[in-house]
Amino acid sequence: MGGFSYKNLTFMIVVVLVVWCSHIETCNARRVGKHWRQSRGGAASLLKKKGKKHGSNHHNGNAGKPKQKTPYPKAPPPAAAGPKQSPPPPKKGGDKAAYPTVFSVLDFGAKGDGSTDDTKAFQAAWAAACKVEASVIDVPAKHVFLVGPISFSGPYCQHDIVFQLDGNIVAPTGSSHWGSGLLQWLEFTKLVGLTIKGSGTIDGNGAVWWQSAPYDDDPLDDQAKLIFPSNGTFGQKPPVPVRSSLGGKMPSIKPTALRFYGSFNVTVTGITIQNSPQCHLKFDNCVGVSVYNFSASSPGDSPNTDGIHLQNSKDVLIRSSNLACGDDCVSIQTGCTNVYIHNVNCGPGHGISIGGLGKDNTKACVSNITVRDIIMHNTMNGVRIKTWQGGSGSVQGVQFSNIQVSEVQLPIVIDQYYCDKTKCKNQTSAVALSGINYENIRGTYTIKPVHFACSDNLPCTDVTLTNIQLKPQQERYHMYDPFCWQTFGKLYSPMIPPVGCLMVGKPLRNKIQGDSDFC
Repeated sequence: MGGFSYKNLTFMIVVVLVVWCSHIETCNARRVGKHWRQSRGGAASLLKKKGKKHGSNHHNGNAGKPKQKTPYPKAPPPAAAGPKQSPPPPKKGGDKAAYPTVFSVLDFGAKGDGSTDDTKAFQAAWAAACKVEASVIDVPAKHVFLVGPISFSGPYCQHDIVFQLDGNIVAPTGSSHWGSGLLQWLEFTKLVGLTIKGSGTIDGNGAVWWQSAPYDDDPLDDQAKLIFPSNGTFGQKPPVPVRSSLGGKMPSIKPTALRFYGSFNVTVTGITIQNSPQCHLKFDNCVGVSVYNFSASSPGDSPNTDGIHLQNSKDVLIRSSNLACGDDCVSIQTGCTNVYIHNVNCGPGHGISIGGLGKDNTKACVSNITVRDIIMHNTMNGVRIKTWQGGSGSVQGVQFSNIQVSEVQLPIVIDQYYCDKTKCKNQTSAVALSGINYENIRGTYTIKPVHFACSDNLPCTDVTLTNIQLKPQQERYHMYDPFCWQTFGKLYSPMIPPVGCLMVGKPLRNKIQGDSDFC
């Protein structure tokens, strides 16, 4: 200790003070940290409480380790957690198509024995079916239903009704059922989506009408004037295809068997109409017509029994059908446009005709007509356009192609001097014809291959002939060469026989049509 000095003592005192002060700072720091942790813990506690208020499930141990997270979306309102809603019902159309409501005429009192009058039963069945969309009226097979004149009428009926005809419907032969005469027997008016289908038959019992007044009120087709038999018997009326025991005097107005008026999207398929007193099937003021796998059948000498008659109708398709009758297989009248006819067998009959148009100085408009893939056997005409003098309007855009004719008297005809009377007055105005095309027409004829008789004042224009091959078949008629009058157009290939009478180009002088002439 002797060597101990004040200098050493002082150094030791300084060291002790430094150590002591360091201890004090550490304690202060611990106190400060404790306070910080307590402060942070309070904030975490607030967050914890706030989280509980919003449904949080965090534990207390996480309070000291905050992490920012994307907030969850709000829970749906209580209404969404209510009763489970049922799935939407199936579409109406598909459900009805799978399980249609069927109304059998037998359930409404029809006997179907061929002698009991079932007209009222058909009316009652229609009244019920009319109220149900896509319903079915069932006319069952193995029954014959005697039905008088009847109208199945809209416009307040539901859409897409099906008339399922598998049995037979026959017309009454007594004059008491017809009064003073009717224009139609079975009529469907102002309907949408109607379909008549099945394997059944509609029999008009036309023989009793033809016998009662065979030709007094039904003039012969004017085209008969172009036919001159070699045996000198022209002018004699053909025999009436009836027996005298069929019935008494019938009204002079003969009804059409089945007529549609003012309807949209009409379909006729599968059925047969036979022996109609007049036209078999008629569409008047209809839009959207489809006829296929259909048959019309009457004797070739039954008067004015057109197979299918179109008037003021558009968007018409006729295909895959057999038409045998005493007049035009298909007759296309004024107001028709967008008509397509193909794969049809025609004969006997008067062929497929546009017209007669413009009768009694009326205006006629026909356009966009296609007739193709047709077989004609033993008909008066093949494809024909006929108009009256004095008419106005136009026929344009007509295509006749792939027509096979066999023993046809006049395969190709345009006649603007049509007249079914003994004599008609000559007039200057006419229905204008243009854009008429004939292509691939082949076979045999018995009188004249081509007959073009156009108006002096308004010649036919843009008439074209392509690949026409018609050979004569000598029978009991005089044979004639092709005839053309005031017909202008073009020949696009050699003709058999040659049609040298067709004038190439346009007429030098042509009547300028007035506003009333245009369609």
